[in-house]
Amino acid sequence: MNKDIALYIHIPFCKQKCLYCDFPSFCGKEKQMISYAEALSKELVSVDKRIKTIFVGGGTPTYLSLEAWNIIKRSIDKLNKISDLEFTVEGNPGTFSEEKLKLFKSMGVNRLSIGLQAWQDNHLKSLGRIHSKDEFINSFSMARKLGFKNINVDLMFGLPNQTLDEWQETLEEVTRLEPEHLSCYSLIVEEGTPFYKYYEENKLNLPEEELEREMYQYTLKFLKSKGYHQYEISNFSKKNRECKHNLVYWNLDEYLGCGSSAHSYIDGYRFRNEENVEKYIEDINTHGTAVIEKNKNSLKDDIEEFMFMGLRKIDGISMKDFQKRFNVSIFNVYKDVVEKYKNKGMIIEKGDRIFLSPRGIEISNFIMSDFIL
Repeated sequence: MNKDIALYIHIPFCKQKCLYCDFPSFCGKEKQMISYAEALSKELVSVDKRIKTIFVGGGTPTYLSLEAWNIIKRSIDKLNKISDLEFTVEGNPGTFSEEKLKLFKSMGVNRLSIGLQAWQDNHLKSLGRIHSKDEFINSFSMARKLGFKNINVDLMFGLPNQTLDEWQETLEEVTRLEPEHLSCYSLIVEEGTPFYKYYEENKLNLPEEELEREMYQYTLKFLKSKGYHQYEISNFSKKNRECKHNLVYWNLDEYLGCGSSAHSYIDGYRFRNEENVEKYIEDINTHGTAVIEKNKNSLKDDIEEFMFMGLRKIDGISMKDFQKRFNVSIFNVYKDVVEKYKNKGMIIEKGDRIFLSPRGIEISNFIMSDFIL
């Protein structure tokens, strides 16, 4: 039985690297855009499964040149796609243009994800963002004017020197624009980033844990009052506007990744592509593939990932689904852990489902680590 899969496409180019970013993205490689698009197109043409969602991430997909996008479009047009495909492209304010948005429309893109992060220009600057608040407003309005009816906005809290008032202002101003979806993440200082170096040198004034918790609690209450429902720890949507592509990851369903550093999960195998852009291009052109690592997930891996990803969702996981996938009852594997957190009021069992309570969500990372077998 050939299952429909999700497709992730990676565009590794950025105009400038944000100071907190540890994604495989690069600036100063504009000369590679065309040859990258040609290699990526070759990889896309080899996709032989039916696609139910497409997500183009990066890097900054909207920074890619129009010429390069036209090359990629030809391959995307040839893919076997379901009729009600969800097709998302990520972008940053300051890199949107009417021509690119019109091209996306003609490709079938029906969802945009715009990275704003903060409403205040001083915070945008301190994060190393290339845009201002006004450029975000312009990009958002342009997308609306051109008929995009499903837009996500990415936001971050727990930023250096950020106050609760500023985070409240960010949420108030953004919801005034009525995007269909919001992703609200707390800043994580990742190793190997400039922010990590500042943190090591005591130059990063991060909010206290208590303040960060307050910001998150306010987010839940405020977004609920504005008609957004929380369906994952950091994700909120209007009715029926959940991101179908991300749900594929959280449900441990199958997906294929194309482009440099893209990851895939198909038939129980995890594999990933070469990260170096030049080497990726060379590998595709020489061998027709850029896969550098392929591992079969063990049953233990699959069970752990099913729990880690599934418990991120507000409605948690289905015990029947667990039994069906792994041929064993969840209580045979996790009885002690589940009971421990149920007794502490951090995991709730209701009908067929197990999910984290609001208090459980607050310390979800700590709880998840107990599900390592």
